[in-house]
Parts: sequence; structure tokens; C-alpha cells
Amino acid sequence: MTTHALLKWYSHHARDLPWRALHDPYAIWVAEVMLQQTRVQTVIPYYLRWMSSYPDVRSLAQAEIDEVLMHWEGLGYYRRAHNMLRSANLILTDFGGLLPRGTAELQRLPGIGEYTANAIAAIAFNTDVIAMDGNLRRVFSRLFDFDENLRRPSARRKLLTLAQGIMPENEASSFNQALMDLGATICVSKNPKCDQCPLSDFCLAFERGVQGARPVSQKAATIPHHRVTAGILRENGRVFIARRPEGKLLGGLWEFPGGMCDAREKGESCLRRVWLETLGVEVLPGDDLGVYHHAYSHYRVTVQAMECAVIDGKPKAINHTEIRWEKIADLANYPMGKVDRMIAERLAKPH
Repeated sequence: MTTHALLKWYSHHARDLPWRALHDPYAIWVAEVMLQQTRVQTVIPYYLRWMSSYPDVRSLAQAEIDEVLMHWEGLGYYRRAHNMLRSANLILTDFGGLLPRGTAELQRLPGIGEYTANAIAAIAFNTDVIAMDGNLRRVFSRLFDFDENLRRPSARRKLLTLAQGIMPENEASSFNQALMDLGATICVSKNPKCDQCPLSDFCLAFERGVQGARPVSQKAATIPHHRVTAGILRENGRVFIARRPEGKLLGGLWEFPGGMCDAREKGESCLRRVWLETLGVEVLPGDDLGVYHHAYSHYRVTVQAMECAVIDGKPKAINHTEIRWEKIADLANYPMGKVDRMIAERLAKPH
């Protein structure tokens, strides 16, 4: 009866998401990768633009990385975009142009781990597996009044076993998506809407009044904060930019070079040190070009941008894959991270 009530609720309250309308494994793969660490409402416009440009595996495999990164700009976790392009080529060469159906084969694709493989297999191919993300862990923790700490792998395995015990056969696609929607709209982390929940009659945590204490997890660690500098070097009407190496944070994106400051290091000293270490030149910091704030998944940054001038040497790509002088008006054609894009936009504004 638990699953019947859930699926009945889902038939009336399913979220209207663009990838659900297509019933296309490729579309579901794109959506699931974009949804890694990213909210649904943030993903939707990126997904629509991506599908307009790359409607299938072949069109993606033929794309250039800069073009792909431009489509991804602002979505974060840029390694996902690199992995998507590599995966598209692997799908063509190893899987006949079709997304593989099995979870083991799916995990052969770069950037696809156990959760994403299960989500694709369940939603796209109706395979009887559970895509246990944060929403599902919260729902099942409350449903079973599971009081073990889910940061422990053994506890997560126990919860998965309980969940698999109530999973209906041949309903994996609807079952997983129903749980995702329930966790996103009703069984939310704070102040769950138990009076609207189709599972309230079966929920042990609700029955015992402890739904607010489930799931059990350790307190999140304090997010560190870093000071960062960025140098803007101009010459003959052009500005200097460098491409970050793939495999690093913001890999493949272009930046105004800089780096993290040491604990007591002033911004000007930091900029001189970083440019000497990473580009082989001595620079003289100049006018301030603003302070920018941004939060990544594991830390926050405050970026101080400064004009600079070379006093000795010529820039070399020591820590970058490519360096270039470019017109400010053309910076819009280069994929950049959030802060560098804000700096580029400031430079483009008339004084």
C-alpha cells in the first residue's frame, strides 16, 4: 500500500520537468549530470539551451570544448562538461551511439558514479534499482524512522536494503521520480509538510513525532574562506588571459591570472608572487578593479582584482595550458568562471 499511495500521488503531482517529456535516455543523462550538486530550477535553462545545440550524442561528440564550456558557463563543477564531451565520444566508439542500459556499463563513462548510473538506469530504462540521493535518504529515513548516522557507509547500506524491500517490480522509473519529487516538495529537510504527504499513514517518524530529527547526520564542517588576487594586464588595447589546466578547479576556463594569498600576505604581494610563480614575470600592481565574492562547494573566496604592469620578463604558460592577448570586447567568446566573468563585464563597461 505504501508504494501504491506514492505512485498515485505522483500521477497527480509530478513536477513538469523538460527532460521527462522526451523519454530519451540521452536527455535523461544530460539532466542527471547537470543536476549533480545543482538545483533543478538552476539547471532548467541550461538544459534547454544544451538540448537546442546538442540534441543527441553525435552532435555533442562533434563539438569543440570551448563551445561546450560556453554552454556550461555559470553552472559550476566544470569537470562535468569535460566528462560529457569525453563520454559522448566513448558512447559513439564503444556503445554504437546509444547510451548503455546497465549500471556497470554506465559507470564506464567519465563522470558517472553509482548514483548517476542508477538514476539513468531506473528513469531511462526502468531498471529495478534505487537512485539514493539526498532526497531519497531523507524520505526513507523518516518512513522507517532510521536512527543511524547516514555519514557512515554501513548505515547507508542498511537504509538501501530497507528501501529495496518496498520497491515495486517494473515501476523503477515512476517510483524513483516520485520519491525525488516527494523529497523536493513535501518531505523537505526543514518543516516537512506531513499533512500533505501521501506516506504519512505509513511513516514511522511521523507516527512517533521525530520527523524533524531524521535523517541523522553529523554537523557540517565550517566552510573555509580564502583571499584571492586577480591581475589585469593590458597592452596595445588588449588584455592578458590564461586558460586553467583541465582537471583542476574551473579546468579549461579562461581567467585573469592570480591565486590564493597566504595567511598574512597582502594582496599586492600575493599578486607579485603568483605571477612570478605561474607566469615567470615580475609585475607591479596598480589600480584597484574591485572586490568580488563567490562561494564554491567547499569554500568561499574574496577576490581582489588589480591592474598590473610587467616590470621584468615575458609571460609564459607555466601553470596554464594556454595564454593569450585578447580585445576586451571579445572576452564574451571565452568561457570563464563567475568571478572572472564579472571582472570582464566591468572592463567592458564604458568609463
